[in-house]
Amino acid sequence: MNARPKLVVGNWKLHGSLNTNAALLEQIKAAGKTNATLAVCAPFPYLAQCQSLLAGSAVGWGAQDASAETRGAFTGEVAASMLSEFGCGYAIVGHSERRTYHGETDAQVAIKALRALEHGITPIVCVGETLAQREAGETEQVVGRQLDAVLEVLSIEQLGRIVVAYEPVWAIGTGLTATPEQAQEVHAAIRALVREADAGVAEGLQLLYGGSVKAANAAELFGMPDIDGGLVGGASLNAEEFSAICRAAGRG
Repeated sequence: MNARPKLVVGNWKLHGSLNTNAALLEQIKAAGKTNATLAVCAPFPYLAQCQSLLAGSAVGWGAQDASAETRGAFTGEVAASMLSEFGCGYAIVGHSERRTYHGETDAQVAIKALRALEHGITPIVCVGETLAQREAGETEQVVGRQLDAVLEVLSIEQLGRIVVAYEPVWAIGTGLTATPEQAQEVHAAIRALVREADAGVAEGLQLLYGGSVKAANAAELFGMPDIDGGLVGGASLNAEEFSAICRAAGRG
């Protein structure tokens, strides 16, 4: 087993309300201690609520995106500097839903990661292939291209402060999950690619798996040598399920 700490991040996506959030966060806080690091990434309007309810707890919080822009006439954008004012520790960048529905490019994702780092926020850089790309044998090529864009923009020091999440697009919200062996194969390839830039950074880099992670499969996934936790979607909206995933990570 590796010595890297486990990290579990809940991605609430377009879900939540003040009342349901409060209940969910209190349940997560009350679920008991784990050796894993925990965080939730909420919609922008609820970051103040997360800051209020989670400050001083063992649960961190973050955003689901960060703008590549710093300020100006960019209606609807939210800058990393703004996120930092709400105590965000994390920002998801390049999620497949952003790439698909909003046309985000590899280059844009890389700049978003840089902007987050500039304000002390850990970017969770998402990479992953579609089912067609996997069936064509292009998984490592696609993931490599997505990651190369980030490697080109960040310094070695900055690279050591990111988290990478492998999320096979075909497994997100579908109920399908990459087998632990399939996920491990891609995670190992990602670490090998980063090793070409810096071996020390590669060894310490936290690589999360995201793609229908649930309590039933978490322990097996997190038991793989290059899987350091999970980026959890739907299951993070259920306190009992999310807590079980976190406990599985804490045992890893």
